[in-house]
Amino acid sequence: MSEPTVGVVVVAAGMGARLGAGVPKAFVELRGRTLLERALEGVLGAERPAQVVVVAPASHLAAARAIAERLASEYVSVVVGGDSRQASVAAGLAALHPAVEIVMVHDAARALAPSALFDRVTRAVESSGSGVVPSLPVSDTIKRIDADARVLATVDRSDLVHVQTPQGFPRAAFEAANTLAIVEYTDDAALFAAAGYTVSVTTGEAIAFKITTPWDLRRAENLLGATAAMRTGVGIDVHAYDAAEPLWLGGLYWPDEVGLSGHSDGDALSHAICDALLSAAGLGDMGGRFGTADPQFAGAHGEVFLRATVALVVGAGYAIGNVSVQLVANTPRLGARRVEIEQHLSAVVGAPVSVSATTSDGLGFTGKGEGVAVVATALLLLVD
Repeated sequence: MSEPTVGVVVVAAGMGARLGAGVPKAFVELRGRTLLERALEGVLGAERPAQVVVVAPASHLAAARAIAERLASEYVSVVVGGDSRQASVAAGLAALHPAVEIVMVHDAARALAPSALFDRVTRAVESSGSGVVPSLPVSDTIKRIDADARVLATVDRSDLVHVQTPQGFPRAAFEAANTLAIVEYTDDAALFAAAGYTVSVTTGEAIAFKITTPWDLRRAENLLGATAAMRTGVGIDVHAYDAAEPLWLGGLYWPDEVGLSGHSDGDALSHAICDALLSAAGLGDMGGRFGTADPQFAGAHGEVFLRATVALVVGAGYAIGNVSVQLVANTPRLGARRVEIEQHLSAVVGAPVSVSATTSDGLGFTGKGEGVAVVATALLLLVD
């Protein structure tokens, strides 16, 4: 395999005095894993393989190397950090392979930065040839004050952003900027710009916030806990039109509409919701739970399956968060009965159900008017 052309310097040498954990911040645990390990998972999940250099304090070199080995990546190495952040970044740069053309600098304290953010920064550096920083708009009103804490003016926030890491740069230019630096800068982009290079922004991620204080750590714990307690599922159902059958859809009868064929009442909306709920709970699918060979379900209405499915899901320890379902068909038109169908399904499921509809612009069996397709998604919450 050829050497990666992307390099990531993960800065993990800070002591994190404001966190007050008694160990360097990158080695503080967040729900059973260190901030450094979680940060590296985001790096290693990116599309492009990268050489990763972890810059750690001398006191925790062994711990950093153990984490690198546990993640089993041949491209992760560990070096000792310097007396300042810039010195630590320089130490990381010096360890990069000559093949690296794009370098990103990432703070281990932004432990929840998703892999997609690294991909976005890499692509932006490649396309622009400049330095790139992920950013978020400033939503708070900003005031300028004097030494006595008196407000002097309100600052126009329209051209202000919060910046994050990873910050990406063309390697040659970034190394040159580092050699020119004679003062300490608050971030790598400031150092790069001070050397006369261009820095642009790309869209950041709210979850890539910096863990600096005990409050930040608790926020991250809560976010991870909420994510672990959620499950999603997808359900798809397809039925052909049958002029000899009445139309039941979403648990409602639709007079003067062509019906749908099926062992039961052909209610594709209800069936797709059942499959989405069962999928999210890891309980299989409708075919396995309510097989067509079972005579008790012959002609059964969709509401029968929905109530049985809800009972299974709740019995497995989940609460239903919400369900979203979309009908792909030429007919019927849902608009006039959308509110009615949403209210009915929400009452049966015991959670909000949103319903939408579209056509396939004349393409496929739905476009030719041969039948309907329905796609549903469900969110479940694990009940403690």
